[in-house]
Amino acid sequence: MHDNYLTDVLETERLCFRKLTPSDEMHIFELDSNPEVHKYLGNHPITTIAQARDYIDNINGQYERNGIGRMAAILKDTGEFIGWAGLKLEHDENGHDEFYDVGYRFIERYWGNGYATEAAQFFVDYGFNVLKMEKINASALAGNIGSCKALEKAGLQYIESYDYDGEEAFWYEMVNPNL
Repeated sequence: MHDNYLTDVLETERLCFRKLTPSDEMHIFELDSNPEVHKYLGNHPITTIAQARDYIDNINGQYERNGIGRMAAILKDTGEFIGWAGLKLEHDENGHDEFYDVGYRFIERYWGNGYATEAAQFFVDYGFNVLKMEKINASALAGNIGSCKALEKAGLQYIESYDYDGEEAFWYEMVNPNL
């Protein structure tokens, strides 16, 4: 892995990404307490600041264990926290023991601006060109059309449908074109 991944501030045209920190707890609470945000995530929104803190602690543990994890997404123009995006080492999904997942989650008022596509494209490129990953995967519930489109615009290809806790999910994959 690229040693500076977690110390770098990474940038796209409109966004910058940095490590999540304990000072992000109110933003994470705003994001993850919204039932609309969790509509395609199993419908389990958080209800306390303590859960937001636990989420950030979990991400920080991933940074330490895996050298990689989701990052805070910030609007460059205003400095506003809009959600998170990035790569994550995932385990045990759709028959895959271990894989790198590209993902994103944004506060509802920022939906519809192309941020998911911008973030997914950036992290796919970063994963392949900087971190030299062999393959990147993602999944989305079939009903989450916006997320599916963002993943496809980022170059991931639909591979198959599978059952995710009783709902239809789509499995996506992209192999590093540089290898």
